[in-house]
Amino acid sequence: MMQTTTHQDGILVLTLSATRIDAASAIHFKDEFKNATAAPAKRVIMDLASVTFMDSSGLGAMVAALKSLDGRKLELCNLTAAVDKVFRLTRMDKVFPVHASMKDALTYNSPKGVDAA
Repeated sequence: MMQTTTHQDGILVLTLSATRIDAASAIHFKDEFKNATAAPAKRVIMDLASVTFMDSSGLGAMVAALKSLDGRKLELCNLTAAVDKVFRLTRMDKVFPVHASMKDALTYNSPKGVDAA
């Protein structure tokens, strides 16, 4: 479900292979996320390009994943239209930094005074 890659400057990239994050997969998602982020990383970016469906359980799993980072941000990129809509409708796009592409996420520098990690 999740592949991890560590980039330069301590950026951890999580790439999901699952097409759905829903009630059936939420617990598995949270367990994999916890294992993948056990080692410290300056930034954590999740690539959701393959995810075409997310329900409230999936959104809850994302919030739980964010909370498990102990104050670090969980940045998202490559949201499909359906998943982007879920984040916008629930206003979670204000909680999670969302980038249009992986390139945008990797090159993002937070504005001065805003915590990027």
